Amino acid sequence: MQIRDLIKSALVSLLVLLVASCSSSPEKAAESSVSSKVPTTKSTQSKPTAWQQAYQEPQETSPNAPRKTVEKSPSSEPITDVWDRIRDGFVISDYQQLHPDSERHLRWFVDHPEYVARVVERARPYLHHIVEEVQKRDMPMEIVLLPVVESGFKPYAYSKSHAAGLWQFIPGTGKVYGLQQNWWYDGRRDVIQSTRAALDYLEKLHNDFGDWQLALAAYNCGEGTVGRAIKRNQAKGKATDFWSLDLPSETSAYVPKLMAVSHMVKYPERYDLSLSPVDNKPYLTTVNIGSQIDLAKAATMAGLSKDELFILNPAFNRWATAPEGPHVLVLPLTKVEQFKRALAEMPAQNRVKWARHKIQRGESLSVIASHYATTVSVIKKANNLQSNNIRAGSHLLIPASPAQSATLAANEATKNSNDSAQKKTYTVKAGDTWWDIARKYDTDVPTLTQWNKQSNHAVLQPGQTLVIWTNDVQRKSVNYTIRDGDSLWGISRKFNVSVAQVREWNGLSDRTLLQPGQNLTLYLDET
Repeated sequence: MQIRDLIKSALVSLLVLLVASCSSSPEKAAESSVSSKVPTTKSTQSKPTAWQQAYQEPQETSPNAPRKTVEKSPSSEPITDVWDRIRDGFVISDYQQLHPDSERHLRWFVDHPEYVARVVERARPYLHHIVEEVQKRDMPMEIVLLPVVESGFKPYAYSKSHAAGLWQFIPGTGKVYGLQQNWWYDGRRDVIQSTRAALDYLEKLHNDFGDWQLALAAYNCGEGTVGRAIKRNQAKGKATDFWSLDLPSETSAYVPKLMAVSHMVKYPERYDLSLSPVDNKPYLTTVNIGSQIDLAKAATMAGLSKDELFILNPAFNRWATAPEGPHVLVLPLTKVEQFKRALAEMPAQNRVKWARHKIQRGESLSVIASHYATTVSVIKKANNLQSNNIRAGSHLLIPASPAQSATLAANEATKNSNDSAQKKTYTVKAGDTWWDIARKYDTDVPTLTQWNKQSNHAVLQPGQTLVIWTNDVQRKSVNYTIRDGDSLWGISRKFNVSVAQVREWNGLSDRTLLQPGQNLTLYLDET
């Protein structure tokens, strides 16, 4: 009986415990149910955007919503290739399945691997900086690839609609986002400033529309066009996502093309494509030089070719930085100390070449400024002139461009058979740019445009004839065997020549892919 009483007592105690447990579980279950529905973003909900309030129905979380930063565990392997950072940051789509419109663009890229290789090489000096800026703002990494669609990562790209630079800003939008544009400098081509402006604009568009695909569409065709398309669909009871909108044909192709590029970057091995690694470390930085400087001198001081300097500083329209600024150069990190030492040793008055001009009867400041590829305001400031009045027989100090010096030297060469300078003509072909032609003839865009009395904004026409001044330089030939991981960009930097020269010397087209073991012939200055 005692055992039976003990068992009975134990059962009663257990029953009491179970009842107590059940009485508290609904509350905990409710807590669990509520917490499972709370978004994993910050507890403070952001206000609906203007466009969401006007045109969009409330939506559940979507792949286009702002992404939550994911911290990697300390044990994660460090990322050494920028491409891996880009892949890890894709959020607009998972890219497992592409929209048919994107598949068409993907097929084109897969069928043109040589084009992909060229774009990768052009992107190389800028890629780490853009990735850093996008990540700082917690924006989708797809945006890093937008210049592939906009400009093919050509820093001097210039469209018929007057859009310029990697991010293809038109003049008006560029000014709205703080990009200076004047005779000396075009901020739309400034790699640092245009990237900042593009991300500012895209953030604004995303705040307006609450969706990254719509923001990208608006970047292409304008927020008004996208807003009206949303309004039309709302009036008809239709969906308002990007794929459902009736947009201009260029915009309808624009977002799918970026999705195709992103898919290709995420899964290159599926298509036998090779994206040459880009070091996951800073490549470039800015240096404040404080005053105007001759860009050819700056290149020499930094140990760079003019070609390399202009690749990083495509915003400068002329032979020197702007007299009134910005006085900032973009340089490779590895060249900064050398440049700063040379700058410190150079007297300020030697940063720009000066000419002493004797005023001739009938000359005006505008005529003299045109002759020396400068502006009236620069001449007035250099000579402390309060008005445009000048007197024949007086002298002016004028900052003289290398282009002007080269032209004068070449003119003298036609009178002196001992001089090696030669005048050539070049007939513009379809697709040519000032940048391409300048590289072909081992010069720079400001010099080439000065020879032809053109602005580098001028649109070249097929059949147009350009004047080219060349100097025959004694060179020695060097054979170079290509190794794994080599690129034309890297080889040209190593031997201080341009990519265009390497191609020309070896009969390589833009589509030629380098193979390990292949031999190249390089012609190097003997000096």
